[in-house]
Amino acid sequence: MGNCCSEQCGLDNFLLRGLDFIVGHANYVWKLKQTLPTLSAALEELKARRDDVKRRVDIAERKLLKPLEEVQLWLSTAGPMITEAEKLIEDGRQQMNNLCLGVCASKSCQSSYKYGKKVNKMLQEISDLKREAAFEKVAEDPPPAPVVVRPEEQAVALESTIQKVWSCIVETNVGIIGLYGLGGVGKTTLLTKLNNKFSTTPNDFEVVIWAVVSKDYDVGKIQDRIGENIGVPQSWKNKSVDQKAIDIYGVLSNKRFVVLLDDLWKKVDLNLVGIPEPSQTKAKTKIKVDCMEPGKAWELFQDKVGDEALNSHPDIPNLAKQVAERCGGLPLALITIGRAMACKKTLGEWNYAIEMLKRCASPQMEEEVFKLLKFSYDNLPNATMRSCFLYCCLHPEDYCIPKKRLVEYWFCEGLLIEFDRISEAQMQSDHIINSLLNACLLENSGEIHGEECVKMHDVIRDMAVWITRNSEATEAGAQLYEEPDVKAWESVKRMSVMTNKIEVLKEIPKCPNLRTLFLSQNELQVISDGFFQFMPHLIVLDLSRNLRLRVLPEGISLLLPIGLKSLTKLKMLDLSYMHNLRKIPQHLISSFHKLQIFRMWWSGYGDYPNEDNVLYGDNEKLIEELKGLRRLSILRIQKRHVLSREIPDP
Repeated sequence: MGNCCSEQCGLDNFLLRGLDFIVGHANYVWKLKQTLPTLSAALEELKARRDDVKRRVDIAERKLLKPLEEVQLWLSTAGPMITEAEKLIEDGRQQMNNLCLGVCASKSCQSSYKYGKKVNKMLQEISDLKREAAFEKVAEDPPPAPVVVRPEEQAVALESTIQKVWSCIVETNVGIIGLYGLGGVGKTTLLTKLNNKFSTTPNDFEVVIWAVVSKDYDVGKIQDRIGENIGVPQSWKNKSVDQKAIDIYGVLSNKRFVVLLDDLWKKVDLNLVGIPEPSQTKAKTKIKVDCMEPGKAWELFQDKVGDEALNSHPDIPNLAKQVAERCGGLPLALITIGRAMACKKTLGEWNYAIEMLKRCASPQMEEEVFKLLKFSYDNLPNATMRSCFLYCCLHPEDYCIPKKRLVEYWFCEGLLIEFDRISEAQMQSDHIINSLLNACLLENSGEIHGEECVKMHDVIRDMAVWITRNSEATEAGAQLYEEPDVKAWESVKRMSVMTNKIEVLKEIPKCPNLRTLFLSQNELQVISDGFFQFMPHLIVLDLSRNLRLRVLPEGISLLLPIGLKSLTKLKMLDLSYMHNLRKIPQHLISSFHKLQIFRMWWSGYGDYPNEDNVLYGDNEKLIEELKGLRRLSILRIQKRHVLSREIPDP
């Protein structure tokens, strides 16, 4: 009996386990009517989640951010899972047709069981994947690229020189290579081609760095450019030159690197910058970038002149060859003069060009280059365009000039005489800028802070300074620590000492003809009371970005008409980015009856003198004075972090 009972219990347990197994399997079949709609809903949610993530990634990529690896992995998983789920749902229609007894049985139990199990598994996988998609961020700043590809200009027959330099870099034991040649010969173009070649040709260098040096190079700026290439944080720029040098050396000494220094005029102290010097076993070499051979020069000149002008008369090609020969194979001259001749379609115009170029011959090469390039300046259609071009050389080398700011300078100086309002003059200025760009007298330099900018090629700027040597004094970006000799100011119409390190203006210059004065981006702390006393015709005054200047000349209010109140013809006054400005005497701004453009930006922090000061308290006093200026058309006032009032350009 005991044995029978034991056998019976074992049989019962076996039957119960079997029943549980059957019921568990049957559940996959019985619940298909519930699980299939649930799967469809889960699939739609997953698709929506995937689309949201992709949209965030697309937005991030447009901002040049790099998608996170986990996000890319999630998207690569979501795609196939969505496809598989869609296939399951499509197969579900057939499975539902196979159910002949409601949810209780199936014509093909085994098939329905397997299908139901797949549906349940897919539901779980989709649920898990949706949960993983809770990304706080989908992208981050990319690591610095080993090579930043730069826009290329026409190679102007530099292939053999490029290959020679490339061989020195990658195949021979050369540590430093110096490229030299005439201004405008194509050294920057060659360097750009080399830079980009590192991104397309196999090599074992880990980082390629590009930096512009300029005549009066700034070690800190070179270090900042290197820092961008090696991936240091933005705050790193606030370090001292010595500390930056230590950091740069620490990074580059462990890498194989190439540093390309453009616009090099004198020796750069590599140790001061932080660039590890090559070992003593590595050689140094110089490679000359020559002017173009006559055949290649003629090809380039033809390309810039164009078929329409060359074919306008049978004799013009021969005359054009003579003009091209006068360029001496200098690519910049060929391009500039070629474009200037693109609209010349008569024999008289071409013969005149040849005669003009012959008269400008000079034994001194630099002067000859200037006179060659001056031909494109002389060929501008009117005096207005020529004056506007020369105005640009008041800015330093490699300086990106906002187009809108040029319009304001030109308008206030009276160069744009066809219109009475700045908004209307914009059309004329656009035409002038485009004409100067087409003539290669200006270059596009992209956008800075959302504003389109132009700049002058160094040789072109030097030519402009040479042209204006008797009417303008330009010491912009010359690393001056003291004001220039005031006697040099006496006869000029325009003066620029912007982007220097001048701290004090102590002299009282006599400038009866001065119309424009750029003092921006210095380290001014003191301006003498009578500094502006003898500038009766000053129209444009830019004092912006003098961060250490706290008070405009005290003599303004005490010694009438000494000081700024003498500037009765002033039309543009720029005091923007003067964070430490503490005092502007009352009735000063209101005395500028002809003022049309006024900008000011100061911090709003600290103590402000409460006597005779429009900056004391809020800026109601200043606004009240500005209300009386009937000609004012552009007004921008901003108190940093505290108050902002801005009237947009009309």
